[in-house]
Formats: sequence, structure tokens, C-alpha cells
Amino acid sequence: MQQSDKVTMLKDSFLAELEGTFAVSLADATDLQRYQSLATVAKKLIASKWRLTKENYRDTGAKQVYYFSIEFLPGRYLRANLLNLGLLTEAEEVMQDLGVDFNALLEAEVDQGLGNGGLGRLASDFMDAMPSIELAGNGNGIRYRYGLFRQAFVNGYQVEYPDDWLKNDNIWEVRQDSEAQVVHYGGSVYMAETPDGLRPVYQGGVDVLAVPYDTGMSGANNDVVNTLRLWSAEVPEGVQVSVSERSVLESISGELYPDDSNEEGRRLRLRQEYFFSSAGVQNIIKHHLADGYSLHSLPFQVAIHINDTHPTVVIPEMMRILLDEHGLSWEEAWGITTRTVSYTNHTLLAEALERWSQGLFQAELPRLFQLIQEIDRRHRLAVASEHGEDFAWRTSPLQDGQVHMARLAAIGSHAINGVAPLHSELLKDKVLHDFYTLWPEKFSNKTNGITHRRYMHAANESLSALIDTKIGESWRSLPKDITKLNKFAKDEEFLSALQDVKHENKVRLAEWVKRNMGLELNTDAIFDVQIKRLHAYKRQLLHLLGILTDYLALKHDKNAYVAPRVHIFAAKAAPSYYYAKQIIKVINEVANMVNNDAAVNQKMQVVFIPNYGVSLAELIIPAADVSEQISTAGKEASGTSNMKLMANGALQLATMDGANIEIIRAAGEENAYAFGMDTDTVYSHYEKHDYSAQGIYDNNPVLHRVLDALIDGTIPNIEEEGRAVFDSLIRDNDEYFVLGDYASYVATQTRLGQDYQNKTAWTRKALANIAASGEFSADYTVAEYADEIWNIPHKALAQQESK
Repeated sequence: MQQSDKVTMLKDSFLAELEGTFAVSLADATDLQRYQSLATVAKKLIASKWRLTKENYRDTGAKQVYYFSIEFLPGRYLRANLLNLGLLTEAEEVMQDLGVDFNALLEAEVDQGLGNGGLGRLASDFMDAMPSIELAGNGNGIRYRYGLFRQAFVNGYQVEYPDDWLKNDNIWEVRQDSEAQVVHYGGSVYMAETPDGLRPVYQGGVDVLAVPYDTGMSGANNDVVNTLRLWSAEVPEGVQVSVSERSVLESISGELYPDDSNEEGRRLRLRQEYFFSSAGVQNIIKHHLADGYSLHSLPFQVAIHINDTHPTVVIPEMMRILLDEHGLSWEEAWGITTRTVSYTNHTLLAEALERWSQGLFQAELPRLFQLIQEIDRRHRLAVASEHGEDFAWRTSPLQDGQVHMARLAAIGSHAINGVAPLHSELLKDKVLHDFYTLWPEKFSNKTNGITHRRYMHAANESLSALIDTKIGESWRSLPKDITKLNKFAKDEEFLSALQDVKHENKVRLAEWVKRNMGLELNTDAIFDVQIKRLHAYKRQLLHLLGILTDYLALKHDKNAYVAPRVHIFAAKAAPSYYYAKQIIKVINEVANMVNNDAAVNQKMQVVFIPNYGVSLAELIIPAADVSEQISTAGKEASGTSNMKLMANGALQLATMDGANIEIIRAAGEENAYAFGMDTDTVYSHYEKHDYSAQGIYDNNPVLHRVLDALIDGTIPNIEEEGRAVFDSLIRDNDEYFVLGDYASYVATQTRLGQDYQNKTAWTRKALANIAASGEFSADYTVAEYADEIWNIPHKALAQQESK
């Protein structure tokens, strides 16, 4: 179809949908009605491809992967779907012809409240990559009624409001009542003789109906549409319950990450994990048998991948179905389960390795607890005979009154992977070392990736179009082809054009900040960006100390050298993470102090953008000059914001942690700003207990003054919060070595600021980062999973850039 034909088709379909659905003229329609009409047109174009894809998978017997994740973070769908359909340019032309503000139309779509951070964003990037490389894949998760929360700042404090993202319905989803599954909780279970042998008998408990809502995941410029299936909790038809009982059952899919600081919150969280895991496994086995396959062929037709430990109950649930409902022997069921399930670990933090109270687990999931007891017994017997009782105890899933989910995942899966080389090595050497000793063949690395289609092609159209003019469009489907940009590193005209694109994106972000926050940003300054979940190990605090260092230097001497900077934060703190919320308060008060001080605000500004999510990331990332990736070395599994930022020409200011190491290697050390302790030094401090925050404070007069500013009244309105931060660093000995890396960070920031003044040299560094970003595409990551873990075919991707 020619472009003019596409434009005509899109315009006619859009106007017909607007009138047919809402009975309004274009002039009278709201942005929301215009969005819903255009989204419906796109959905209809996807629908036929979706049907044909499902039929093709069924008719050809294609092996499929089911990606189980407790969160997905898709952002807005319309722009991405128009891009994948090859209609984004045409849609822009249609709206321009009709006098419609296309950006306002797009912004009428809310970010779906189905995820929070990198875990959910990775899952959504994989959902984008799978159909784009023609891989048969499905997502499996929860359809949360409310997202994590909508963040606002009141007097500098984070305030949480309900994220009612479904109030206008979700145009993209399709309810599938015929696919609903029953999930059982509680009661008691005992074994009894039946005509079919020894079988479990359930007494009491409660049933919940899991109703799936499906969304089509369209591939880029092809006819493949995969399925993201999200489950909603309802009361089964015909079951009489009180209003309060109904509320309790439906709360299972009520909100993302309920507060688990109390027993009821933990109970709800465990119910959520079993809810989508049980519904998903039941559904998979039902369809597998309906298609005429035997249970023994399941590993050859199905791969189940658990994204971190939240879906680990997939393992005992599959055992329950195979043993109790289909009468397989333990050995048969265990062989099928372990050959079907694979596991990605996403954390090196001990507190993030999930553990459940055995009492709670047994009360909520009594049959699964019995099965885990048997898994534990058999594991201990097998391991103790070769490695001894102590080793068996250290690797057992039941220990110290808790169910250790990472251990269960390691035992019950055939593959375990980390998400960056350093992370994978630390898994083998430290976090899961005993399991690596047992089964080294299970372990591999699969470095995380991002979807360039969303974060470059759609979010930064100006940059993408500029790249097309130099190297053509092959890089859009073969991301490694972007390395061809390196030949233009000395092309002054091209470098100047890159600078113009960056400035255009900075102006766009500045306009948003002015409109929404009332602050006018200096778009000629360095946009220094740190956007990620607020956690102590990610060290927003180190960035803050750097800001205070510059502020106090300028207050002492207005002629002190400080490169003009706009420091941009965006992050949510978990509602129960009080210390993280105190850090937010301090940052906001520092921002108020700096931005309202005429003596310094020509050289520095600080802005904390509230309610960070995918759509805000798409606005901030193209505008960034500097990407702060400053976690304590050895604490970040991978990170993906670093990849998005480098792809848009931001330079890494980074510790040698997670995927930062690979990014700096790919772009060249001279094109990044590495600083701070390495992993060996960090772990040496932990092991030797020889780190003294007090000593660093006492011996660095500049740092001494900066820290004192937290408690001496220099910064208004933080008496409690400033003291809490100060005490965490000095009294509690600075768990994440913020002070240990302070001097290196400040020196590196100074060098970076000086380098930025040579715009041509800086832009050449930015170009090197853009040109190296292709290897971090999720397309390649998913292809590696498919080849090495799932054994599923896909479209061949060039291993090197095409000639």
C-alpha cells in the first residue's frame, strides 16, 4: 500500500470510528475520544494478524515460551503500535491535516499501572522483542486494578495517591471468559486412598476465579502478534460471599506490590504470586492436552520462564497438577517440570531474595507446602550423600522456619541466568555459589536489553531520522548496524546536527517542566540525569552530596568554577521505605534552596520530576547529556536505564557495576566517566569490616562541610530528615560506601564539566555511545534466550552489522 493510500485509509477509519463510537464531530471530540478512536483503528489492524498468529502456532505445533512476571511496565501502546504497524508517520500526517494536536491525543492514553521498575520494563521490552524477531512467546502476569501509586510532592514529601489507571477502561485488552481458571487457597489437605490410588483430599479453603485479559503484542513491520495474558481475580459464579469477603478475594488483583510490612500484606503478596502462577500453568497444560499432546512432551512444546523469584510457585504448582490431577509418578512429574522451567535472577541483595514464613505458606497453600517438603527431603538426601549434611542444609528450600524461593527456583529449573556478566559471576561466586557447585551447567549470562523501537524510533524521532540520513534504515531491524555511525565521528556537519537534536529535546523537556512545575530550565546547561527507583544502593544520595559540594563552593566564592548544570531526578520510593522517602524530602528541599538562590541558580538547578514512569522516561531520556549510574559496585544486577540513555547520546557517569561495565567497554573508556571502588574493593570492605565512614568524614574538610550542611540549618526544613541521612552515613557506617566514593565522584564530575565545554569533542563522545548501543537491543537478548535456554526458533539476526 502506498503512503498516500495508507493516509487515506487511516483518516477515513479514524473519522468513522470517532463518529460511530462517540457520535461527535472532530471539532467537538475530546483528546480522550480522539485517542480511543485512533487506538481502536490500530487494534482492528492488529486483530487479524493476532488471530492468524495464534492459528499458525496451533497448526504448526510451534514450541512457545511463557514469560511469567509479577509486573509488566508497557507504558503507552498507541505510538508503539503505530510504529510497529508502519503507520506512525502516516498518523502524524493525518492529524496534521485534520488540525489535531497529535501529542495531546497520545498523552490522553494513561501509562498502564502494571509495573514499577526495571523488572517490569524488561518484561515489556521482551514482549516487544519476541514478535519482532518472530519468536512464539507469551506474557503471563496480573491485571492490577490499581498501579503502585501516583506520586506527588507536598512540602517536599512524597505523597501517594491511588493510580486508577483503568478508570477509562483499557482499549487494548480483550476479556476471555472461556479461558478462566479456578485458583484454590487455604483449608487443609490429607492423603486418602481412591480408585485412582493415593490422592489428596481438600477440606475447606476458598476458590478464586482467575479471568484472563489478553493484549496483542505486535511485531515490528511483520505479521506476528503474540499475547500478553493478565489475570483478574473475581468471585466464582454461583458462590455466595459477603461484601467484605468479595473485597478480600478481588484484592488479589487489586494493586501492584501491596505493603508487605505486616502479616496481612505478606499474605496478599503470596496470594498474588500463586494466583497468576497457578492460573498460567493450569491454562498451559489445558491447551497442551487439548491440542493432542501428551504430558511427557510438555518440555518439547512449552518453555516456562520465571522472571525473578515471584513466580517460583510455578514449580510446585506444576508438580501438583501432574501428580494429583494426572496421576504421574514423582520422577515423571519432576523430570517434566525441571525440563520446562527456567529462571532469571535479578538481584544480589540478600533482602530481595524472597523468603516466606513456613506457617503462612502452609496456611495459604497447604498442598504446595507438602510438595515443597518432599522436594526438600529428596534434595537433602541426594546432596548429602555426595556433599555432606551441612552443604545439603545450606541449599535446602526449607530452613529456619522459612521457604527460600531462590533456592527452590534453582533446584526446580534447568537453567539459571544472571543479567550482566558481573552479576552472573557474583551469582556463581557468592549468592548462589553452592548451587553452582552442584550444577555449573545450569548457569549462564544473558545481558539485559532494551527496545530501541520505543526509546529511539518513537521517543526520539528527530535522532532516528537523522541517523537514517547517514546510514539508511537497516539499523531499525538490525540494531548492530548502528555501528556504521562511527565513520561520521569527524563529520562536523553531522556532529552539529546531533547537537541540534539534543538541544531540541532539552527544550521539549524544559517546556514540560515549565508547564507542569513552574521552573524555567537553562537548556544550555548540562542535563545531568538520574532516573531510577529510589533505593539506598542506587545512591541518589551521592548525587545529592555532589550538588551540595558545588552549591557550597559557589556560596563561598561566586567565581568558583562550576560547569552550568541542571540536575534531574525522577524516582518513586516504596511507600513503606521510610529512609528513601526521607532522601526525597532532602533532595526537594535542596532543590528549593538552590533554585531560589540568585547567587547560584545561573550555574545550577535541581529538579525532581514527580510520578516517574515510562512516558516520562521517553521525555527525559532524549534530553539527557549525562546518565548517572552510580550504584555501589556489586549491587546492581544489570540496569537498563543506562542502555536507554546511551542510545540517546548521554554519557555514562558510572561505577563499574552491572551492565555499566559492558556499556563502557562497548562505547570506549574514553567516552564515559567511570569512577569509584570496584567490586573486589567493596566486598573486601564487607569481609574485613575495615571501612570507616567516620574516618573519611574527619579527614576530608570539604566533605565534612557538606555533611554538616545536613544538620546545621544550612538547608531549610530538613531537621529530622537531614539528621536521619547524616546518621545513616556516620553513625551507621555508610552501608553503601557513599563517602568512600565521594572524592572520586566529585573529581570525575569536575572533569566531565570541563570536557562538556568543548561541544564538538563532547558530541563525538555522545556519537560513540549511540553507535555502540545496538548490541544492547532486547532483540538480541531474547534471541540468546531462545537459542540457549528455551530452544525455540526465531528470525535470524545478523551477528555482525550488515555490509
